[in-house]
Amino acid sequence: MTLLRTLFNRRWWWTTLLVVVGMLVLVRLGLWQLDRLAQRRAANVVLQQQLDVPPVSLNEGLDDLALATMTDRQVVVTGVFDFEHQFLLKLQYYNNTPGGHLLAPLRLPGREEAILVDRGWIPETALDPAAWGQFDEPGEVTVTGRLRPTETLSRNAGATPDPAAVPGEVYRVDIAAVQRQVPYPLLPVYLLQAPAGANDTPPLRAAPEFDLSEGPHLSYAIQWFSFALMLGVGYVYYVWRHTRPGGR
Repeated sequence: MTLLRTLFNRRWWWTTLLVVVGMLVLVRLGLWQLDRLAQRRAANVVLQQQLDVPPVSLNEGLDDLALATMTDRQVVVTGVFDFEHQFLLKLQYYNNTPGGHLLAPLRLPGREEAILVDRGWIPETALDPAAWGQFDEPGEVTVTGRLRPTETLSRNAGATPDPAAVPGEVYRVDIAAVQRQVPYPLLPVYLLQAPAGANDTPPLRAAPEFDLSEGPHLSYAIQWFSFALMLGVGYVYYVWRHTRPGGR
């Protein structure tokens, strides 16, 4: 009780108040990390469900609202590639080798919409559009893969197109940006085509990797709680040493 009264006497009360505030801030940071952990666990459950369900056919006419909830879902779709409106996704690597990815709309039979397909990686020697024809798959094809959301930069949301942008070249799979160069509607997601067969000739494809770990949130929370405890205990010990008989 004597130490407690000392912590709140005229000499120490303001320092005690600052320490208490600091401890509350540290505890709040720890609780925030626990919230992040809960969110991560919930997201992992959703992702695992998407990975476990059997493939769904895009030819069944799923609406945009349904597609928006199917990120990472495995799908199969039949259609015809429109190579006249093919794009190059620049600055892409395969086994640390530079190159790019070919993006082509797949026209769906009996529907006006098309889905943009990431067909895979091609080397630097084939980045010239004149060389893309060697990778064409004419006629009706069946493509399997996983749905991915459009890629945007929030700070550029709603911005006008870059007048210096080169037609047919993109740096991210921004469906809205690609849509401006395609004469028919695109679905709001794109398809990352899965590898098939030997997968030893371009376009080369790699299966996506999914992180189902819980991340560092629990360890961060423990650290913040530990800092709060050390601050409180350290401060009490400091006051005790400087107020005990014969202390300094």
